[in-house]
Amino acid sequence: MKMETSAKLYSLNYSNVKTYLFALLFVAGNIALPQLCHLVPFGGPTLLPLYFFTLIASYKYGFRVGLLTAILSPVINHLLFAMPAAAVLPAILIKSTLLAGTAAIAARTVKSVSLLAVLGVVLSYQIIGTAFEWILVGDFYVAAQDFRMGIPGMLIQWFGGYALLKAIAKL
Repeated sequence: MKMETSAKLYSLNYSNVKTYLFALLFVAGNIALPQLCHLVPFGGPTLLPLYFFTLIASYKYGFRVGLLTAILSPVINHLLFAMPAAAVLPAILIKSTLLAGTAAIAARTVKSVSLLAVLGVVLSYQIIGTAFEWILVGDFYVAAQDFRMGIPGMLIQWFGGYALLKAIAKL
């Protein structure tokens, strides 16, 4: 099994209309996927669906598309469905932004779709994000919820993110 795939990776500018079109596409994914996952008991905290398309957007199309996706997805989901709850929205926005940054940096550094790079992205944003969340809420047990409940979601991000990035690598 080949663990690395050469890929067309982009870094779109804010002046490019494609930046906003791709961001809207990925935000739509980040709205639909959580709705599906919330049909399963504890689907949100276990499967971490709100981060999935942010990973894809940032890795494939760069930080700007990723950042738009990272910020708009949780805010729009909150406004439409009150999920995530207002109390956790700051932590989710921090983690989403960290995900956008780490995915874009990994893609720019590795210049390919790599299973190890995607793992590094997922672990980096989760570990750093947990530290920020701990500072915000003052409770490590609460801050570490993604590591207590969200391992299936992290695995989906790692393997599912890699598989989707590999599938769209030549686009």
